[in-house]
Amino acid sequence: MLLSFSGFAQTYEEFLKKSYDFLDKNDLVSAEESLKSALRKEPANPLNYALLTNLGTIQRRQGKLDEALVSYTSALSGHTNEPTILINRASLYMEMGDNEKALADYNVLLATDPKNEDALYHRGLIYVGQKHFLDAEQDFDHILKLNDKSVNARLGHAILEKERGNFNESEKILDYLISEKPKNWALYEARAELYFLMGKNGRAMADIEKVFTESEPTAPLYVLRGKIKLAQYEKERAAIDFKKAESMGYNPEVIKKLMKLAK
Repeated sequence: MLLSFSGFAQTYEEFLKKSYDFLDKNDLVSAEESLKSALRKEPANPLNYALLTNLGTIQRRQGKLDEALVSYTSALSGHTNEPTILINRASLYMEMGDNEKALADYNVLLATDPKNEDALYHRGLIYVGQKHFLDAEQDFDHILKLNDKSVNARLGHAILEKERGNFNESEKILDYLISEKPKNWALYEARAELYFLMGKNGRAMADIEKVFTESEPTAPLYVLRGKIKLAQYEKERAAIDFKKAESMGYNPEVIKKLMKLAK
């Protein structure tokens, strides 16, 4: 998520314009360098927090997670309660597997903005992972009270029921959501993982291939496809998926364990 800004000195503004031009061309390396040049040009500019946030997002898209974390944290140094930056850093912490720090950021945000649906949803997911099911349920129910049409709230409930072992209930929720939102690829990813847990690998692969064909697969989806290939004794193809996930920033320790199974 990028922050917008305006009113910079001319040279500063030129670097910013270049960064956007490079982003339009999907040249992330050059966009990153342009933002760094702007920061060097005016290191004391009060709006640098916006540049640092954008820099962090660009670095994250390149898989430079540690550098992205430094950028987001620097952006927060003078804007400790800025919602966009907190959301970005919290989700990055989750991507890096540090859910405790992510939870801390979401709690800070929700203390000042208790109706933030994104923070409620992701905090609920963390609670699910911690087996704090009642806390998770409260967050998802809170979202529904704020927005009874929320897809994320129902997806949260589907994930919650899956973790409780109520696979059939989880499947019902996901089937309903997909019927309502057939282009929401996160729903297919969630259902594919559920099918895998249910031993329905054929159905899982059908959902996975739909995402691969019609959207951009995430690192976790590569891992899931690799796990299914492992179950089908296709170790070489599984290893390719695991390595791809690692190149996209997936936890290397998890990948290391999976690669041992793929040998």
